[in-house]
Amino acid sequence: MAAWSQNAAVAAPVPVRRPRPSLAARPKPRAHAARRPGLLAGVVWIVVLAALLGGIVALNVAVLQLNQRLERANARAAELKAANLALSGELSSAGSAPQVASIAHSRLGLVPAAPDQTTYIDLGAAHRDK
Repeated sequence: MAAWSQNAAVAAPVPVRRPRPSLAARPKPRAHAARRPGLLAGVVWIVVLAALLGGIVALNVAVLQLNQRLERANARAAELKAANLALSGELSSAGSAPQVASIAHSRLGLVPAAPDQTTYIDLGAAHRDK
């Protein structure tokens, strides 16, 4: 039995111990490189969201300006309608018969004709329908 154990001892390989590499020769772990894609994606999302929020603010400002212009246009339209009604009233009163007679007498010196100087012509029923 002793012979068998000696042969087994010779046949067994002897483990070789390798020296551990020094810290200076070992490459440094790049922890920030592993996080860089996530960091880059986060920055991209922040930029995209900032651009979208800026667009929303610009859109709201444009809508506010359009509303102000619309309000001014509506106020101007109301003023013009009121002025139009006033001018319409003046026109109707200026076109009335007493007003025309008064202006004809004061500016042109015209006077109404006497009833005996007025002549009427009857054109007949045939001409009235046309």
